[in-house]
Amino acid sequence: MRIYLDNCCFGRPFDDQNFPRIAEETTAIIFIREQIKSGKLEMATSYILHHENFQCPFELRRRVVDRFLKAYSSIYVSIGLAESVTAKAAKFMSAGIKEKDACHVASAILAECDYFLTVDDRLLKLKSDEIILINPVDFVKIWEANYHD
Repeated sequence: MRIYLDNCCFGRPFDDQNFPRIAEETTAIIFIREQIKSGKLEMATSYILHHENFQCPFELRRRVVDRFLKAYSSIYVSIGLAESVTAKAAKFMSAGIKEKDACHVASAILAECDYFLTVDDRLLKLKSDEIILINPVDFVKIWEANYHD
């Protein structure tokens, strides 16, 4: 199974863990990262994800995320596919999704991902017949019920 985590998923472990929702999402993301590391899940990444990470003002966060992306990406949507990404993203932008987020979703679809994981409530409202958008906590529930060893 192939998944795409947007940048806010990678940043969640660095957020204030005193909030129950953030702590629960962080736990789910750490679990998902372990499944990726063990090869039980494939992770797709994109030039947009790398670009957004490099814009992060926090050096430690930027380095940790970059290292993970480089070490565990199974498929990479390169800048060479920017025209296809932009064309597909236009459909989501017309539904009110911000350009950057729409490009992430488009990249996940082009990478043939089964799931797009995000903690962005606004983005989770997007419906697509091409990919399932889901919160990491809900993804872990599905994973545990259907896919784990």
